[in-house]
Amino acid sequence: MFQATRQRLALWYTIVTAVLLLLFASGFYLYVRSTLVERIDDTLNHVVEVVQRSLIVEPVESGLPEVDFPRFRVNLEASFADNAEAVEDDHIDLEWFNPAGDLLWSTFSAPLDIPLHPSEGETVYGKLVIHSDQDIIEQLTPLSFALRQVTREVILNQQTLGYLRVSHPWFEVTKPSRQLIRDLSLGTALMIGAVAAIGWLLSGLAIAPVRDSYQRLKQFTADASHELRNPIAIIQTNVQVALADPDPQLQQAQLRVVERLTRRLGRLVDDLLFLARQDSGITPPKRAPVQLEALLAEVIEEQQTIAADKTLTLSLHCPEGSGSANSGDSKSSPYLLQADPDQLGRLFTNLISNAIQYTPQGRVDINLRRVKHQGISYLQVQIQDTGIGIPPDALPQIFERFYRVDPARSNAGLQPGQTGSTTGSGLGLSIASIIVENHQGQIQVESVLHKGTTFTVLLPCSTVN
Repeated sequence: MFQATRQRLALWYTIVTAVLLLLFASGFYLYVRSTLVERIDDTLNHVVEVVQRSLIVEPVESGLPEVDFPRFRVNLEASFADNAEAVEDDHIDLEWFNPAGDLLWSTFSAPLDIPLHPSEGETVYGKLVIHSDQDIIEQLTPLSFALRQVTREVILNQQTLGYLRVSHPWFEVTKPSRQLIRDLSLGTALMIGAVAAIGWLLSGLAIAPVRDSYQRLKQFTADASHELRNPIAIIQTNVQVALADPDPQLQQAQLRVVERLTRRLGRLVDDLLFLARQDSGITPPKRAPVQLEALLAEVIEEQQTIAADKTLTLSLHCPEGSGSANSGDSKSSPYLLQADPDQLGRLFTNLISNAIQYTPQGRVDINLRRVKHQGISYLQVQIQDTGIGIPPDALPQIFERFYRVDPARSNAGLQPGQTGSTTGSGLGLSIASIIVENHQGQIQVESVLHKGTTFTVLLPCSTVN
């Protein structure tokens, strides 16, 4: 699926770029071609003006009574003798026609079969008119060719002296135009090939986060389905047993199991909703002054009953013990910070309940103090237990969602009657890590197998006015 998407992205990227390149190449070609044509037309018009100024005009002696204006004629031999040599070097040909349109003088080797009509620049196609006594010309000169021509009527005192036609070979335009087309085609092809390769690489980079997100979503969905399937199946079994057996005591036992499982499902759903909201970013943390010592005291009080059932010692240690947790002025506490109290309560509840769960006997100590790290003041909370510990190879993965240490390895070395099996969903530490990240803090873990684990949370301090 992702490979096909990558191919489509690369293809569309290449097509769009190819269209833009083709439009640019076409526009550039048309601009260069029109520039060449304009330069030739300017040259031809300049030649016409020069030749027209150099024409030697003589009056015609008719012997008739004088009319309204004198009659003139052009001295061809005197007028075109020098011009013929000048224009030959520029590949320009001259033709002079009388007022009736008959060709009188030309630099071409033979007359052209091109009709005469005034123009300021046009492209014409014609051929030489070869007579039988000029067969040798056919072998030396191409009979059919294209020319760029300017034809102008020469008028003096309202008398048409004749027509001057100036021609320039059209290959002066077509030859560089064809070369330009070849160069642009080669350059465009190379650019499209390079864009295709770059598009393939860029589409791979663009789709990599999508692929990773999809894999995480797929794994998350599979893990969540597994976690939900097990308690739902147990609930269904207990309900069926309770419905099949009319014994009230058995039904009460089955209902208690169902009640425990529904609480577990409720916690799992809450965790999943929390993670979903955090991933979407729709619920930013609420900032409020939080007296951390008082918050930890509340969490410990909530977990005290569970610790007492396991005969664990659960205690809070504050080196700067202000005793302000119950005082009226919370701003005098040295453990004050701006944070989301609900998220911090969830963070420390997860960490302390985990410590109690994986500590068969001994104690769980919570240490709170102020520290400085890289010039920044932090509140450091350490949750230290004497439990079963975490294997070294499992430490890098413990903050991943649904990750749980192998129960067989966790239970290794426990005394008879002790339990260390995991009963959680594997989301507690992942949620803890997200909460710490939301508060620009840090969370670290150190553990020695069979001796205990220490979680260290660093939260940046803030002054509350």
